[in-house]
Amino acid sequence: MNRIKQLREENRWTQEHLANKLNCAISSIAMYEKEDRKPSLEVLVKLSEIFNCSIDYILFKTDIRNPQEPNDPLGLAQIGFDINNYTPPTETQKEQIKVIIETILKDNKKK
Repeated sequence: MNRIKQLREENRWTQEHLANKLNCAISSIAMYEKEDRKPSLEVLVKLSEIFNCSIDYILFKTDIRNPQEPNDPLGLAQIGFDINNYTPPTETQKEQIKVIIETILKDNKKK
């Protein structure tokens, strides 16, 4: 499936709605989705802003939507972890994470 169509459908938008957001014709959206036309760099930038994802994600260069999301300081998205699929850690789990991090930092301390 075309990633533009996939993202549009995930948002439950019509082609007309996306065309309005991009300030373009509905036929342009249809051609992007059928891959009869490739979007320009300007359109790709707008799409990445609209869908909050990387251009590489739109172009199927990666399956990671946003490799540098601010809520992913450890880069867990790069191994397939998506924060949106999980509930926040409990207080007990936070303490366990803290102990693990302290252990790693202790082991990696410069001498």
